[in-house]
Amino acid sequence: MNKINPLLIFVLALGVFGIITTEMGIVGVLPQVTQKFNISASQAGWLVSIFALVVAISGPFLTLLASGMNRKFILLTAVLLFAISNIVYAFTTRFDVMLAFRIIPAIVHPAFFSVALVTAASLVSPEKSGQAVTKVFAGITVGFAFGVPLTSYLAEKVSLEAAFLFGAVVSVVAFVGIWAWLPSMPVQAKLSYGAQLGILRKPALWLNIAAVTSIFAAMFSVYSYFAEYLGQVTHMNGSWISMMLMVFGVIMILGNFLFGSFLQKSVLRTTVLFPVVYIAAYLLIYYAGGYFIPMIAMILLWGIAHSGGLIVSQSWLMTEAQAAPEFGNSLFVSFTNLGITIGASVGGWFIGQLGIHQLMWSGIGFALLAFLLIAVKIKRYSTKAVVKEQGAATP
Repeated sequence: MNKINPLLIFVLALGVFGIITTEMGIVGVLPQVTQKFNISASQAGWLVSIFALVVAISGPFLTLLASGMNRKFILLTAVLLFAISNIVYAFTTRFDVMLAFRIIPAIVHPAFFSVALVTAASLVSPEKSGQAVTKVFAGITVGFAFGVPLTSYLAEKVSLEAAFLFGAVVSVVAFVGIWAWLPSMPVQAKLSYGAQLGILRKPALWLNIAAVTSIFAAMFSVYSYFAEYLGQVTHMNGSWISMMLMVFGVIMILGNFLFGSFLQKSVLRTTVLFPVVYIAAYLLIYYAGGYFIPMIAMILLWGIAHSGGLIVSQSWLMTEAQAAPEFGNSLFVSFTNLGITIGASVGGWFIGQLGIHQLMWSGIGFALLAFLLIAVKIKRYSTKAVVKEQGAATP
């Protein structure tokens, strides 16, 4: 395409940033939400898990259905729904209404991601497509690094309404940029459903999917209650929690590059060791959780491990989905969000039944399950696993 506004790639990344801020920003404001609606922490956790559950259910199906639609229409619809939902979060006085408006944007969440990445690649020359996709994908990491903690900071220092309106403003800016600068992009050639669905017949793929789901359950059974844990166990105030959320997100950027270098050397070895690293991190957090300064150090370790879960999981799943990468990525979005749903729900149960300090055992259990599933996959498909690793795409 000619004469594409160079800011358009930034606008697409901004849209991704807004979606991550909306999806995960709720983690940093759960204490304020529980106070506003007079509900328990486990009930508030449904705002995290219901969003992820809807993404998990709608992901592959909506991606397939949207494959023939105009890309500009999909992107505009998605960011508009996210903007409206944030406005509802800011002003509703009913928890059930807020819960309903977590469902609505979650439906279009997977389609926006897949279309935004494809659009970014198509806007530039082939040799620059990887760089364009990387810039758009950076919206995820920046969302964790700054969107989530800024949402928490606004809720603490200004108001809960201001925190949600921040997410709305980001989505509105993305909407205006896409509407003004992105030309109409009708799909020229639609891939057959059968060719994409064919990879689901592979048993090895389902073992990878199960492992990836368990990894994300391990990650988000604890991370979903990040603010609650630091407040109740470490006794940090709102300002410290906001700061720790930002530290956590910034250190994720380092972790992303660190695990990326590990994956370049060996996808297989990195995937096997990742659950072990997470188990070690959770054990250290469990014993350091009640101590202020040691817990700050543990948050650095936690953030590095957390970022690794994103790219390790994607690389592991895609070793069995190379024949249909777009559909494979939709499966990744779907089942990682299923893992978030399961993890947040089980984490909420641990808090309700055993107390928030015991939350780490939920994450440890899921990480152990992921390790066992990876081991089964390697043992059963050991020769194929080595071959797949040699040809696997590195993030």
